[in-house]
Amino acid sequence: MSSSAKQAKRREIWRDFWIGLGFVTIAVLIPLFDPGNYVLSQITLFFIWAAVVTQWNLVFGVAGVYSLAHMAVFAVGGYATGMMGLYAGWNLWAALPIGALAAVIASLLIGAANLRLRGPYVAIMTLAIAQVMYSLIITDVECFIYQGRLCLNFTGGSKGLIQYGDFGFRDLLGFKYRIWGDYYLSLVLLILGMLFSLFIIYGPLGATFRALRDNQICAEARGVDRVRSQLLVFALSGIFTGLAGGVYAGVQRTIGPDMLSTTLLLFLLSMMVVGGRGTKWGPILGAGALMLVDTTLRDFGQIRVAGLSLIILLVMIFLPRGLVGLVDDIFRWRPRSRWEDGAEGGEERFDFREYQRLRNPKKTPFGTARNNG
Repeated sequence: MSSSAKQAKRREIWRDFWIGLGFVTIAVLIPLFDPGNYVLSQITLFFIWAAVVTQWNLVFGVAGVYSLAHMAVFAVGGYATGMMGLYAGWNLWAALPIGALAAVIASLLIGAANLRLRGPYVAIMTLAIAQVMYSLIITDVECFIYQGRLCLNFTGGSKGLIQYGDFGFRDLLGFKYRIWGDYYLSLVLLILGMLFSLFIIYGPLGATFRALRDNQICAEARGVDRVRSQLLVFALSGIFTGLAGGVYAGVQRTIGPDMLSTTLLLFLLSMMVVGGRGTKWGPILGAGALMLVDTTLRDFGQIRVAGLSLIILLVMIFLPRGLVGLVDDIFRWRPRSRWEDGAEGGEERFDFREYQRLRNPKKTPFGTARNNG
C-alpha cells in the first residue's frame, strides 16, 4: 500500500472515530433528559435492529451474498436464549453466549447450503429456509413439558415463549428505571457490533469479501478461497446477530414466530438499502430513518404501510447510494465555476486556453491549422 493510500485510510479511520464518538455521546445523554419510557423503548428497539442490520450488511453488502435468512439467525439466537432460561432455569446473562453459539451454527449451516448458488438463487434459498423455520414453529402443537396443568410446546408455537426471565434490571434499578438498563444494554450491543463490523471492513477479511463481491473470478485467480470466505462471513455475522436475538428476548420478555415474518424481514432489509448497502454507517442511518418514519406514520392507520413503501421507493430512485451517499455529497459539495464539468470524481476541468486556441486557429499558407495534439 502506498503512503498516500495509508494516509487516506488513516483519515477515514479518524473520521469514523469522530462520527462514532458523536453518536455514542448523544445516545448516552438521551435518557438524562427524561423523554419518557415510550421514547426510550423505541430507541432501544432501534439499537437492536441497527445491530442486526449492521451484521447483515457484512453478508449482503460487503460480501455480496444475497442472503435473506438473517432474521432466521436472529430468531435462533433469541429462541436459544429463551429456551435456556425456560427449560434449564439459566440466568439470561449466562444464556446469551449459548444463543450466540446457536446462531453461529445456524448461520454456518445456511452458508453451507448456498455454496453452489449465486445471486437471486441464494435469495430464494435463504428465504425458503426462513419460511420453513417459521412454519415449523407455528405448527408446533405437541406438549414438551407440563407446568402443573399447563402444556408447553417446545418452541411455544404460534403464541411464542414467555416466562423465561429477564436481565434483572427491575430488581437492580427499580421499576421506574428498568428501561434504562434495557436501553444501555442495547446500546452496548450496537457499539460492540459496530466496532466488530468496522474491524472486519478495514482489515484483510473485508478486502477479501469485497474482492469476491466485485469480481469473483479474479479473486479466485489471486488465491482467494471462496468457500472458506463465504462460510467465514456467515459465521462472523452470526455472532452479534445471535447476541442481538438474545438481548431482544430479554428486553421484550417474550419471543414468537413474528420475528420471522416477511414484513419484519423486508422492513430490516429496507433499512440497509435506504441507508446504503455495503457502507459502514448506512445500516445505522437507514435504521434510524425508517424507525422514525414508521413511528410517525403509526397514527395514520391505513396509509402507514403505503407511506413507508413510498418513502423507500423514492429513496431507491433518487438516492441510489442511500442516505450515506446523500450525506457524503452534502459534505463534499463546493461551488463550481462555469467551465467545470458537471461530474465529480477525477474528471478534468475545462482548459480555457485550449478553448481559445480551438476557437481561433492559426492561419498558415496551406489553410487553417488545428493542432489536435
